Amino acid sequence: MSKIRLPGLVDAHVHLREPGYEHKEDFASGTCAALAGGVTTVLDMPNTNPPTSTPERLAEKARLAAAKAVCDVGLFVGATNTEGDAYLSAAERACGLKIYVNDTFGSLRIDTLEMMHRLFRSWAEKAAQVGYRMHGAAKGLGPITVHAEELMVPVCLALSHLYNVPLHIAHVSRRSEIELIRKAKERGLPVTCEATPHHLFLSVEDLPRLGPLGDMRPRLATPDDVAALWEHLDVVDVFATDHAPHTLAEKGVGASEAPASPPPGVPGLETMLPLLLTAVHEGRLDVQDIVARCVDNPRRIYGLPAQPDTWVEVDVDAAYTLTNVGLKTRVGWTPFAGRRVYGRVERVVLRGETVYQEGEVLAKPGFGKVLFQESIAGR
Repeated sequence: MSKIRLPGLVDAHVHLREPGYEHKEDFASGTCAALAGGVTTVLDMPNTNPPTSTPERLAEKARLAAAKAVCDVGLFVGATNTEGDAYLSAAERACGLKIYVNDTFGSLRIDTLEMMHRLFRSWAEKAAQVGYRMHGAAKGLGPITVHAEELMVPVCLALSHLYNVPLHIAHVSRRSEIELIRKAKERGLPVTCEATPHHLFLSVEDLPRLGPLGDMRPRLATPDDVAALWEHLDVVDVFATDHAPHTLAEKGVGASEAPASPPPGVPGLETMLPLLLTAVHEGRLDVQDIVARCVDNPRRIYGLPAQPDTWVEVDVDAAYTLTNVGLKTRVGWTPFAGRRVYGRVERVVLRGETVYQEGEVLAKPGFGKVLFQESIAGR
């Protein structure tokens, strides 16, 4: 048995579903799942109900997280097509601005070039006043993070270049996208990107087995697209789960009548680390690759504060089969059920306190901190 100690991981892309969809997940269940996966910081997306797109909604969401979270939480603010620049006055209290230019629901979908210009220009103007947190400032703005696929990727890259705004492209899934991002980086554009475990370890060939549990956005890609992510791994800055839980009934599993439009998305907080450690066991990654993309890079990109006296103890040689049994996520399933993996989280210490040990979450609700919420009055 070989045990190692890792820094607490960052999952820079999660949907903890609160407020509005607590039957799928909330800050308590989602952060418990994070600790079970060795994750001590999560960055939560704004597509809740109502969307996190105004200072008041961000403050309310922060209040909910502060009462329930057992690990640290950063909150994105979202741009909408109905509320203009309402998010701007909350920008410094968010880990970044999330823009959806591809599949999402409601007012968060930004689908005009005019609005995209406005969002990038406004973020750049705000940054001119307060600076970028990612450049080492204690306060300021994080990057613009986009859900952009295929033809929208070059649009976002062009706007990032035009306004000199740091851009983070979420869940890259296709060869055409990662190759374009490589070229952009080679030209010096301020762009970073992430890949998810489901796009690294699953493809369209898994869809017959997964059925509706394989429906996600971006959709699972071809084996060649998966190979491209591994070929261009040096371009991928972050591994993040896009943890997007839905109940089995919503997915149409076990239901007498399948829903007309099952919601896309899969949970992932508890399975990312064992999947990555299995890739280490297979010689496809090394441990430092995981630390760089799950700790160092997300902390640098989003300007996250340090977590002193925080680590994860992992038995890297523990071999077992992933199952739906015992998961902390409220929805209680994973698309990786049945997969043989290596690496079991045994203990998590956060700020000197043991918060998870041998399958049990020990932290009390409210132990986690909500990041970037300190007063910025008097700037």
